[in-house]
Amino acid sequence: MEITIEQRYAIKFCVKVNKTAKETFDMLQEGYGEACMSYSQAKKWHKAFKEGREDVTDEARSGRPLTSKTDNNVSCVRELLNSDRRMSVRLLSDSLNLPKTIVHEIVSEELGMRKICAKLVPIVLPDAQKTHRLEVSKEMKKMCRDNPNFLDNVITGDESWIFEYDPETKRQSAEWHTTASPRQKKARMSKSRVKSMLIVFFDVKGVVHHEFVPPGKTVTGQFYKKVLQRLNNRVTRVRKQIKNCWKLHHDNALPHTSFVVTSYLTKIRVDALSQPPYSPDLAPPDFFLFPKLKRELKGKHWDTVETIQSTTTSLLKSLSVEDFQGAFNSWKSRWQKCIDAEGSYFEDF
Repeated sequence: MEITIEQRYAIKFCVKVNKTAKETFDMLQEGYGEACMSYSQAKKWHKAFKEGREDVTDEARSGRPLTSKTDNNVSCVRELLNSDRRMSVRLLSDSLNLPKTIVHEIVSEELGMRKICAKLVPIVLPDAQKTHRLEVSKEMKKMCRDNPNFLDNVITGDESWIFEYDPETKRQSAEWHTTASPRQKKARMSKSRVKSMLIVFFDVKGVVHHEFVPPGKTVTGQFYKKVLQRLNNRVTRVRKQIKNCWKLHHDNALPHTSFVVTSYLTKIRVDALSQPPYSPDLAPPDFFLFPKLKRELKGKHWDTVETIQSTTTSLLKSLSVEDFQGAFNSWKSRWQKCIDAEGSYFEDF
C-alpha cells in the first residue's frame, strides 16, 4: 500500500510539471520497475490530479462490508428463512444489505441448509391413507413370511394408454458433447391423440394375458368382468399348477371394484389382494411393467393403432423371466420401504 501511495505522489508531481500521462507512466516504470502500477491506473490518477484532486488516498467506500458473517447476521438470515422458505439469496441479500456471497455462505455453511424442490407425488397423502398403506404393506409382508411361495400364486395387472407418439423425456434426449459443442435443442411436443389402451396381467414367470381395448370402448365393470373371464381361461391353459389357487392383484379403479367383478371373483374363488389407493409405488404394473414398455416407445412415431399394438406385443414378449422375478422381489422390498417411511411415499414420481 505504501509503494502505491508513493507512486501517486510521483504522478501528482508530474502533473504539476506538465508531464503527459504517457511520460508519467514511463518515468514510473523506470523508477519502480516490476512494482510499477498499471498504465490504466496511472492514467486514471493522472487525470484526477489534472482535474484538481489533491488527496492521494482512496475515498471511503459506501456500501456493504466485505466480511459480515456475524452472529447477528446469521440470526437475521435464519429468521427470514423461517418466515419464508422460498426466499432467494438475492432477496435475502437485498433485505439484509449483505453481499450475496456472504448470504450464501451463511445459508450453506453456518445454517447447513440447501434449496431443494418439492417432490412430485400422486397426491398429498392424508394420515388415514398413510395408515392404510402401512397396514397393507405389513399384511403383505406377513403373508410372504408365513408362506415363502405366496407370490408365486399372485397375478397382478392393470390397464394403461399406449400412444402413437409419446415424447421422450429430457434425460432420454441427453447426449455426450465436448464443452465447445453447442447445446442441442428440441421442440416441445405433446402426446398424440391416437392411442390404444393395453390391459395386461402377469406373474413371477411372465405375462399371463394381455389384450387391447377396442377403439371407442370404455372399461366398465361388465367389460372388465369379461376380461377376467378370459384371464381365468388363460390361467387354466398356461398356469395349470395354480389354476385352483391363484390370487388377483389390481388397483381400486371403479371397474375393478364393481359388484359384477367382485361377484365373479367370488364365484371362481379367486381372492383379490388389497391395494391402497394412489399407490403406484406399490403396484408392479406401475413401477415396473408400464415404465419399461413406454421407455422403449417414447420418441418414436407409429403409423396406426395396429402398429402400436403389434409393437407393444413384441416388447411384452421380449421381457425375460428374470425381469418379472426382479419386479416381484422389488415388490417385497417396497413393502419394507413403505413401513420404514410410516406409510408415506418413499420415491420420486
